[in-house]
This record gives sequence, C-alpha cells and structure tokens, in this order.
Amino acid sequence: EESRMMPVSPYAVAKLHAHHMTRVYRNAYGIHASSGILFNHESPRRGETFVTRKITMAAARIKMGLQKELRLGNLNAKRDWGFAGDYVEAMWLMLQQDTPDDYVVATQQTYTVQEFLEVVFAEAGLRWQDHVVIDPKYFRPNEVPFLLGDPSKAKRVLGWKPKVDMHLLARMMYKSDIAFLTKQLQEGIVFV
Repeated sequence: EESRMMPVSPYAVAKLHAHHMTRVYRNAYGIHASSGILFNHESPRRGETFVTRKITMAAARIKMGLQKELRLGNLNAKRDWGFAGDYVEAMWLMLQQDTPDDYVVATQQTYTVQEFLEVVFAEAGLRWQDHVVIDPKYFRPNEVPFLLGDPSKAKRVLGWKPKVDMHLLARMMYKSDIAFLTKQLQEGIVFV
C-alpha cells in the first residue's frame, strides 16, 4: 500500500492517478473512499487481447479445429494472477470497513506465462509446443518481468484471501471458452 509505484504504461499512470485522487478526496474531504491496488485479475470475461484469455480462447479454437497456432511474446514474464470474483469480494469487504483505507489485492503467488499456457493446453489435451509461435511483435517495449503482490493487510484487516488459484482459474477460463465456442458452432455463428 505504501510501495513506490513506477508505472510503465499510460494505462498504469491512469490507475496510479486514480489511486492518489482517492487518497486526496478521502483526506481532504472526509469521503469514505478506499483504494484497491489490484494485481492481475482474470476471469472468463477478460478481453481476448489479454494474454490469459488469448491463451484460453486459442486453446479452445485449436481443440475444435478452428485455429492452428497461437502467437505469443515473452513466455518468461511472471504475473500474480487471481480470479476477478475473489477480487470483487475484497472490494466489497473494503467498503464494509468503518475506516476507509488502501489495500493490495493479490494472490501472493507468481507464475510465468508459460506455466499458465501449460495448464490450459493440458486441460485441452494438447501439447502447447505444437501450436505456440514466439513472435517478437508481442514483446512489450517496457516489459515488467516480475509482478507479485503482498495482500497481507487485506488478509489481516479484511479477513480476505483468494479462493481460486491460478491452476483452477486457467481451467475455468478454458472450459468457459470451449463451452462458448461449442454453443456458437451449434448456432452456426463461428466461422473457420
């Protein structure tokens, strides 16, 4: 909550600004406002441009014969991935507190993109090495190689802890995508 923040993208700068404005309004005007510093929160509703959903959707499409390869960048980037539903619970708990404050919401576990990929492709019954192409186009110019959050305060004060780990999350997202594509195919909506 008090760590020095060093955003490396316009998106991160905007989030940092919102975090500071929450503090400003809380301190200057006595508004009951808490700020959640949420590490990567994923779900089946995640946009397909985000690496987790890109992986789960591609695995489902490959499994169904709708796609042959998946192009990715840095497989060694490490992320603290959690389930968005768990993070919503943490936000709700923040709002139930008598005193507003700032909290880090994270799993305190980190996994590489490759580890996420391995779980998803194993769930699909596929070898990821047969389908994944490393493409320099997908390497970020300001790559943050390691992200890990410390939710100790959220655990201590809010009594919060994540219920869904990365392995369950990856399988949940893949199963949702395969079900979605199956339904789309049955309705004649998906095109090869």
